[in-house]
Amino acid sequence: LSLFNGHDLDSWHLNSGNTSHGTGGLWQVEDGILTGEQDPPGSGNGGLLLSDEQFADFELHIDMKPDWGPDSGVFLRCNEKGAGFQVYVDYHDGGNVGHLRGEMPDAFAMKPFQIFEQRDADKLVGFTSKPDPRAEKWPEGVYEYSCAFKEWLKAWRIGAWNTACIRCVGKYPQITVWINDVKICHWNGETCALPAYDKERVAGILGRSGAIALQVHGGNAWPKGGKCRWRNIRIKPL
Repeated sequence: LSLFNGHDLDSWHLNSGNTSHGTGGLWQVEDGILTGEQDPPGSGNGGLLLSDEQFADFELHIDMKPDWGPDSGVFLRCNEKGAGFQVYVDYHDGGNVGHLRGEMPDAFAMKPFQIFEQRDADKLVGFTSKPDPRAEKWPEGVYEYSCAFKEWLKAWRIGAWNTACIRCVGKYPQITVWINDVKICHWNGETCALPAYDKERVAGILGRSGAIALQVHGGNAWPKGGKCRWRNIRIKPL
């Protein structure tokens, strides 16, 4: 099932009202590619673009090519207030691509490492990393599997399209993320040991299904003119 027709935003809509992300962001189709940026660019106003259809258990495939600097993400089981499970596409210093965050009234970050740019003559050529300070305090059992930074580094293609596969199943979801066929993480919502995560509360907020959503983060860190780019958005209900 294709979620994006390559021509317009048919079957998608902006978040209703003003969420913590903003009023929606600026979303356009350019040469068959879905692009997102702040509205107006550089204003600090972001938001979410949500699928009209809701999904419970699914496997999502999506191609992404973000500029360096924007803070974006793919939201799973998302509601109109912007709550959902987020797959990070935080493509900036201190960011992460492919691990998870709970975007709730009480958010919980599950970023094991941060990425930092390496440049040669102002060209992005690679990355270094360091552990996320919050991860150093984690108990055992936050993820059932999480790749090391060196594995992520082998998977990610700088300046090219990258394909994410995201599988989400279960009331307390099990979420698995691959980038370019490299397994990034597997998270079990039934057993996750993160103290900030309350599975019953989260299940009560989100319910059993929700939209697929794409994020333009609000705030002043998003560079003016920077965009996130998406194509080939396909979902298989399970």
